[in-house]
Order: sequence, then C-alpha cells, then structure tokens
Amino acid sequence: MSNGIDWTKVHPSHNPQFSHFPSRRSTVFSTKGLVASSQPLASQAGLEVLNKGGNAADAAVATGIGGDIFCLFYHSATNTVKAINGSGKSPQALSLEYLRSIGINGREIPLTDMNSVTVPGAASGWIKTVEEFGSGRLSMGQILEPAIRMAEEGVPTHELHAHAWMRSANLIKNASENHADMLLNGSPPLASQIMTFPHLANTFRAIAEHGHAGFYTGRIAQAIVELVRAGGGVMTLDDLAGQEAQVVQPISYEFKKGPAGEDGVTLWECPPNGQGLTALVALGIIEQLEELGQLDDILAMEHNSVEYLHVLIESLRLTRVGNSLDTRYYVTDPDVVYVPVKEMLSPEYLKQRAGIFQKEKATADVKHGSPVQSSDTVYFTTSDSEGNACSFIASNYAGFGTGAIPKGCGFTLQNRGSGFTLQEGHPNNVQGGKRPYHTIIPAMVTRGSERELLLSYGVMGGFMQPQGHVQVLLNVLRGMTPQAALDAPRFCISAGLPDAETEDAGNAGNINSEVWIEEGIGSDVVVKLREMGHDARQATSFNRAIAGRGQVIQKVLDPSGRIVWAGGSDQRADGQVVGQI
Repeated sequence: MSNGIDWTKVHPSHNPQFSHFPSRRSTVFSTKGLVASSQPLASQAGLEVLNKGGNAADAAVATGIGGDIFCLFYHSATNTVKAINGSGKSPQALSLEYLRSIGINGREIPLTDMNSVTVPGAASGWIKTVEEFGSGRLSMGQILEPAIRMAEEGVPTHELHAHAWMRSANLIKNASENHADMLLNGSPPLASQIMTFPHLANTFRAIAEHGHAGFYTGRIAQAIVELVRAGGGVMTLDDLAGQEAQVVQPISYEFKKGPAGEDGVTLWECPPNGQGLTALVALGIIEQLEELGQLDDILAMEHNSVEYLHVLIESLRLTRVGNSLDTRYYVTDPDVVYVPVKEMLSPEYLKQRAGIFQKEKATADVKHGSPVQSSDTVYFTTSDSEGNACSFIASNYAGFGTGAIPKGCGFTLQNRGSGFTLQEGHPNNVQGGKRPYHTIIPAMVTRGSERELLLSYGVMGGFMQPQGHVQVLLNVLRGMTPQAALDAPRFCISAGLPDAETEDAGNAGNINSEVWIEEGIGSDVVVKLREMGHDARQATSFNRAIAGRGQVIQKVLDPSGRIVWAGGSDQRADGQVVGQI
C-alpha cells in the first residue's frame, strides 16, 4: 500500500523543507476571494466582478472568444465538483474524403487551413457557466462590462504577451484582410504600447444583450461563415446555430489514500475530448510503482533529483496506450466514439503500464519531432467568500489560432480541427459534427471522502498541461506554497503546442522524444538523465515557456477555522493573483 500524505506539511505556513528555494513572488492571501490569471488586467476584471456581488464562476468568464473553454466548478454547499465542456464541433459537411479531395494528405489538417476552424465554443461556455454555476445576482452585461471597457479604452501590452504577439505577426497579416484589428499600425504592439479593440467590444456587447443568439446567429455568425468558406472551409450558419456547451461529469483519480483509510487527494479533470485523462493515468502509474516496490514514496524522494524526474517522465510517457506512437489515440469526442476512461483508470491497466517501468533507464520509444512551443491559452482560477472555486481555461490553440479575423468581430478563429487525426478507423478521425482532441484542461483537487476543496489550479501550454498538473500537485503535496509550487523548475516531454507560423502540419500533434529541463535544475542532472537514455535538453530564457504557465488557489484554514485562500501566479507569464477585501 502506498504511503499517505503528511498533512502537517500541506499548508502555506509550512515551508522549512524548501527554505533553500525562495520564490520570486510571495503567496497572496485573502479571506474573501482570489482571482489568479496570466494577465494582470484580466485578474483585475475578475476582481471587479467579485466586488459587484458575483461569485467565482461569474468572475472567471470573458477570457478569449474565438476558441473554446472548459470549466470545473467546486460548489461549497454540496462539496461537489461539476464540469462544463465548451468546445465546438467540426462543420457537419467536413469529412476525410473532402479533405483528401482538396489535397490535404497529411496526418492532420494544416494549422492555417480554414478547414481547421471548428465552431468557437467559448461564448456558449460563458453562458452555460453563468447559468449553471453563477451567483444569479449579475446579468451577463454586468459580468462583461470590465472586458468591454478595457477593449474600448485600450490596454497596455505586457512583456511576455508582446513577445508572443511578435512571433505571430506574419501569421495575422497573412491570414485575413482584417488583420488591423490585431495589429498596431501594421505591427505587433511592443510592451507598454496600448491596444484598443472596438470590434471586440461590440462582439462582447452582442453577447451581453442577446445571449447565445448574439454570437451564433446574425452578423457575427455570418462573418465567421463568410471567412471560413472564402478559405475553402465548409462551415455553415446551421453549424454555428447548433453550438451548445454541455454540463458533463468530471473524471477523477484518488491518490495517496493511507493504508488505514487516511485522507488522500482526488484529482478532478474534465472528461474527453480533453486530455485530462493523461494526468490521472500518470498518477495511477506512480501509485502502482509504489505498490510494486519500484519506489518507496514519491513525496519522500529528493525534489527534481535524477531519480525523481526519471519516475515522473516515465510515468507520463507510459500513459501512451499499448504500442501506439500516438498518445492521443483514445481521447476524442465521447458522444461519437466510446472512450475507455474507466478501463484506463482500472488498477489492472495501471499495474500493467507500471510493470514496463525500469529504474535504471528510459523505456519509452517515442516518435521524434521538432520542439516548438506557443500558446494563446488563458487560464483563470477564482474563489469567493462563499467557499466556491472555479477552474476555467480558454484557448484559440497554436498561438493566435488560424490568425484569421472575421470582419468587424475583433477576434481570431481557432484551429482546433488540427487536433483531429486524418486516419480512417482512428477514434479521433475527422468527422462532421465531432469535437476534436483538446489540449486545454482545468484541474481541481479535493481532500478525503468528504471532498473538501484543496486546490483549484491549471497549467497552460498544449501537451505540457497534464505534465504540469502532475508536477505542481506533487509540489504542493510535498509542502510547497502555491507560489513555490509554480516557481519550481519543471520538465516538459516534447513540445507543448504546435505553432501555426513555423510548425510543419505533419508534426502538429506528435509527442516527441525530447525532455526539456528548465534552467534551475542542474546541468549534472541533465547529463545523468541522458546517460539513462533520455533525450534531455536544457530550456533557458524565453524557451522556458515550454514548461507552461500556471495559476494556483489553495484553500486552507487558520487556527480559528476561518477559510483563507492562498494563491500563486506563474513567473513564466505576465499575470498575478489579486485578493478581495
């Protein structure tokens, strides 16, 4: 039986073991509520919604409109975790036969091809989140008001965002005639330069005033269809009108329950078509390695040592199914194809995967590809004075998605359709009216059988996300504060996300053999990992973006029993945590 968790350490006030690892930022505390995001002004907008009387769900929406969203919500009154899938489907007329007929012969739809555009699900996800989990005290207009104001008045560009914008400038210029909506006098904005988005403000207003119809019918829908079809796509107005976010049952794995029934933790993820299953299977493999005697206790191992990193790297690689080189094999739209979630989380399957592990060398033979990382993902985590929390993520995929901007709308369209695998008989094969494999995943952690909230968190960055979920969770369980758990150096197996400007479409979804180790982990560790057979490489400077960018909110109790929210924001992004007073 695996060792239990030392709960005396899992509290931000306990940090002696990691006094040698000073974070650049302090953990932020509040007794009322927190908002953590990768963009400081977005955090302020969420805080404004809390101060108006909104709850954690109200404060989380209004993050990216041209792509998709996923949401986990912790309801404190019932100690339950609920989920929303706000991802869009492919056009009904899209098929493998059509793609082959127009010369798309690769393994995926090219990232800049307009057939990669799936219906943007974000607006429907916002509406469903507020309807299902919101406070009921605010209208959508009140919730969107800070975003509308910032879009109209303008916001200064932050440093890391400016760097990402610069990398995607040519993509935006070449994708559509409406590139001026996303550029400043024809160029990407530099840090501190102010960008205004009047067309985006009008899009937000349409949703505030008309709800679902404001985005999925009428002017905005028509502009989307015209742009997609002009680029050879097959999207119709009916495809947009039929979009609806779903309330779905989250999936979970209980980790580190003690031999006498002591409290473990349960990691909660959104179900497929998202890749959260990967994080759950990896935790299960780690636990089975303890059961099989391959290691004593993952939490007692030296942090980021060669041995520790080897266990985590191999456990994540072993989430691959059978001998398939495609880690995405079973993750697809469960409304169309059966996804064996229960089977993959069964002790029998996990034990079989753990049995492949070798202590002394790398075992996974993973396809090689080129390491490119880019992300236009926005992750929010929020909490409120009622004890609720919301883990919320939105993305256009591959930087600015296709880079194509519908006329008069002010946003770029996503290219999530590149997540399909163009292979007859493959579970994730392209099909009309189907949701593709999705990288963006929010996470939550509860404690014990009573499901007391412990963490609301996420790590952005394409295929890095489940890897980040595992690493950050283990950091917290080892005794790190939320901020230290994010600041600690991480590894990333292969590229985090394809880049529409530079990535070859044939490699868009491959999980490569490279293991990128962030600076802060010693070069001697990298050398020893190489000796074990890992293709270990050092990630420095802006390349550290490959390790993702996360936010964490932890629920703790002070000695009087009052709830205290403790938050951290990743130093790899521009963001911050702000607290309600």
